[in-house]
Amino acid sequence: MDLLKKINNNWIKKFSYPLIISGPCSAENEKQILKISNKLNKSYVEIFRSGIWKPRTKPGMFEGVGENGLKWMVKAREKNNILLATEVANKHHIKLALKYKIDVLWIGARSTCNPFTMQEIADNLKNYNNIVLVKNPLNLDIELWIGSIERLIKNNIKNIGLIHRGFSIYKSYKYRNEPCWLEVLKLKKKYPNIPIICDPSHIAGNTERIYEISEKAINFGYDGLMIETHNNPKKALSDSNQQITPENLTKILNKILLKKKINKQYINDLNMYRTNIKEIDENIIHLLHNRFITSKNIGKIKNKYNIEILQKEIMLKIKENYKKMCNVLNLDEHLIQQIFDEIHKKSIEIQIK
Repeated sequence: MDLLKKINNNWIKKFSYPLIISGPCSAENEKQILKISNKLNKSYVEIFRSGIWKPRTKPGMFEGVGENGLKWMVKAREKNNILLATEVANKHHIKLALKYKIDVLWIGARSTCNPFTMQEIADNLKNYNNIVLVKNPLNLDIELWIGSIERLIKNNIKNIGLIHRGFSIYKSYKYRNEPCWLEVLKLKKKYPNIPIICDPSHIAGNTERIYEISEKAINFGYDGLMIETHNNPKKALSDSNQQITPENLTKILNKILLKKKINKQYINDLNMYRTNIKEIDENIIHLLHNRFITSKNIGKIKNKYNIEILQKEIMLKIKENYKKMCNVLNLDEHLIQQIFDEIHKKSIEIQIK
């Protein structure tokens, strides 16, 4: 039996559409938490989010304020009559989140990557009745995402949703994390019963693309958005480049909802695939840019050591490798050869210069 088909979306029906979750990347101090929660437009924002424990790439960076942040969030809830959400990554986090009655827990991308971590979280949330949102894993591994959700279902956790925060791929030039819309929309199409929230802040990695990504997600029929807001983004202790002010959040949401009448059934297959092609083409162009820079560096080395530009034996080996790849991938060998002949021609020009 497909466990994911057992998930129901009753919990999200209690919220307005689209569900908006917003707040700072990290809790920094009580004044900051109260100021942001006071400024959020409650006609849009129904859940106030904040990171309490921040998994960072290197030790010594700001890694969150811990339990004190939960106390500040509770004050914000009491003052603004708003639900609270935070990330949990281990049984200690869960214990404290339950102690302060945090309404919504989310599981971060790093945790989703690790089956041991996911099992620990699932075991410690057994029979949990509140909302649990699962972010996609760092890499484009939909099965790993599904496996994480299955661990929760097996522990009788019913109110589950997904957060699409983008994927780490080879040098995405446009986004912090490539959205890979097509793969996520395939999952959404297969499991329309599972609510899915888009996280434009982590996909964009900057404030300039928040609107564009948010609008696209709503047009694709996502159930909501999680957008990071800060009262003074430039001075934020984490992810300062991708946080917007509460006032700008209101402007973005006004623009999206006024520009287009929202239709939850709007998933146009053609637009879905066009979006995917656009992403792929942009990355091809970026990879070509890197390839030609590499050709330039090779040309410098050949010039320095007086090596012939055209290495015929190497070229034959390269072409043979392309031929094998075409056979494996069922690609038109003639077409691929034409494309790479042009690329090689340009590379040789660059090396000669």
